Amino acid sequence: MTDAPPRPRRSPTKKAEQRAAMLEQIFDAAEALFAKHGLYGVTLKEVAQQVGVHQSLLHYYFTDKKELFDAVIARRAPVTIERRLATLDAYERSAGGSPTVEGALHAYLDADLDLYGNGDIGWRNFGMLGAQMSNTAEWGADLMDTHFDAVVLRLVGILKQALPECPEADLFWGYHFVTGGLMLSLGRTGRIDKLSGGLCRSEDFEAIKERMARFMAAGFIATCEARTAKD
Repeated sequence: MTDAPPRPRRSPTKKAEQRAAMLEQIFDAAEALFAKHGLYGVTLKEVAQQVGVHQSLLHYYFTDKKELFDAVIARRAPVTIERRLATLDAYERSAGGSPTVEGALHAYLDADLDLYGNGDIGWRNFGMLGAQMSNTAEWGADLMDTHFDAVVLRLVGILKQALPECPEADLFWGYHFVTGGLMLSLGRTGRIDKLSGGLCRSEDFEAIKERMARFMAAGFIATCEARTAKD
């Protein structure tokens, strides 16, 4: 009796590729559901059904729904952060020590507006998740702190160069208003469409990009000038 031939083993690379592909499917499905219904409006069972797998598979990869949500955010966050940091660095070099408020804001905002405006459905969903995170103190604030503080502080550093006499508190308040406008835009709520009777569209990221940096820069400058005159 001869020994049976050994069964072929899957290579570690093949297994890793299959695992990575499955995780991408899970992330895509979860991202779309979370963007539409929020963290508390989605169950792991619903994500599993969307992917077409048993719920136990999700429990194999993730302890709970919050861990999956955090992983969804961690997948794309580095991409947008690196894009904005690179754009801010390039702008600062090109400004030659004399940056402007509008120039800094364009560098910060336009990279993201291009990504979310021209990207695929995944980026659209991620932008809507960002809008949720920035407006949810219970679970969103910590994620924003973890992923986005470095790029925010980079922007504020350039704004300090552009407005050296401006109190630092006013620069941070200015950023607060900028991020509010950005996140409302990423939320794509459609409200401006109705209010304007169709003159403006929440999907028109080119129109947003054309206006937002200029509008916000005027606010920074006016606030800082008023503060200087008062002092």
